[in-house]
Amino acid sequence: MKGSLAIMQPYVFPYLGYFQLVDAVDTFVFYDDVHFIKRGWINRNQLLVNGKAHLFSIPLQGASQNKLIHEIAVLKDVKWEQQFFATLQQQYAKAPYYEEVYALVKKVFDTPYTSIAHLAIQSVKAISEYVGLFTQFEVSSQQYPETKGLDKADRLIAITQKKGYDTYVNPSGGKELYEKAYFSGRGVNLYFMKNHLEAYPQFEEPCVLGLSMIDVLMFCTKAEALQLIKQYKKV
Repeated sequence: MKGSLAIMQPYVFPYLGYFQLVDAVDTFVFYDDVHFIKRGWINRNQLLVNGKAHLFSIPLQGASQNKLIHEIAVLKDVKWEQQFFATLQQQYAKAPYYEEVYALVKKVFDTPYTSIAHLAIQSVKAISEYVGLFTQFEVSSQQYPETKGLDKADRLIAITQKKGYDTYVNPSGGKELYEKAYFSGRGVNLYFMKNHLEAYPQFEEPCVLGLSMIDVLMFCTKAEALQLIKQYKKV
């Protein structure tokens, strides 16, 4: 069956390029049963604070690279959450779409979640729905547990084939890891993302690119955000 699939760790309120990968495929699989990456993007991202990129980091309970992403709980820290939303208010209150986007982010945090994977997945699904991305979402630990233990490339191929698809799309960083010939030899076409981040109007110029999608949505209409998402190629 013709169809395309991507597999990626769940990131909390990720940057624009993550949503380009979501848009590029028919089915997007959250890779939640692989090892957690400390100081990665699973529980962290960046906002615009005083005209510069500012890192926020969601507190976790017992985070370890020996644990799987879906095994790691979020530390319910009321003070941290208050501070996070105070930062949103202080920095974005004058942004054109502040009210809608603040409410969107608040709803994600207020919806019950069981792990950092669950919270991150909720954030991606909420933003996708908000801007009008209609990609199907699946979760590797739920839909493809029997593929666990396979070698990296073989697992990606196995998940694509189990779905009945013929195409796998990988983030741009995987060119050193995977070979097109290896995939095609097993009946799967391999493509890599070529992301393009286009400037959009923030409070000041030049635009600070690569921030959380929260920032994009604060300054852009849903249609404008969707147009920014569409600026990619598959190679």
